[in-house]
Amino acid sequence: MSHGARVIRTGVSSAGPAGPPPHATAFSAADSEAQLIDGAYFRSCAGMLKVAQMVSLLIGFLCVNNSAWTDYSAYSYFQIVTMCDLVMILFFYLIHIFRVYRKLTCVSWPLAEFLHYLIGTILLLIASIVAASRSYSFSGLVAGATFGFIATVLCVLSIWSSYKVSCVTQSTSEYS
Repeated sequence: MSHGARVIRTGVSSAGPAGPPPHATAFSAADSEAQLIDGAYFRSCAGMLKVAQMVSLLIGFLCVNNSAWTDYSAYSYFQIVTMCDLVMILFFYLIHIFRVYRKLTCVSWPLAEFLHYLIGTILLLIASIVAASRSYSFSGLVAGATFGFIATVLCVLSIWSSYKVSCVTQSTSEYS
């Protein structure tokens, strides 16, 4: 009879509870790939931020569009910038919803989104300042400029989160 140490093998490691069986992991990964729409992105912070940006841009556009204009060039510039920004945010929203970024790997999607937000936010800020300075106390134009500023703040939040994803993540992965 030996009184030495014995090794007992179990299916559970000492680090924590056991994961799902290998066949369940393969099924869940294949199941998530088979889904056409990423439902989790709808409820994510980035997804809700994009929806808030699109709604504020649309409201700003409609307020200016349905108001009496006094300066055609200032408000047409505001409308062009808000619609272009809205279309591009919708484009990136659909890229994330339909997981196109997994199929088109030749494009750095975080960097493209960061650059879009950087340029779009600067143009939107300029357009909102011009619209606010030319509003002449017309309530619809003031409301449109206000929603333009709200969209600008939301876009700055997206710039910050895009920067964190594209630049900070890449720089930390280079050193690991």
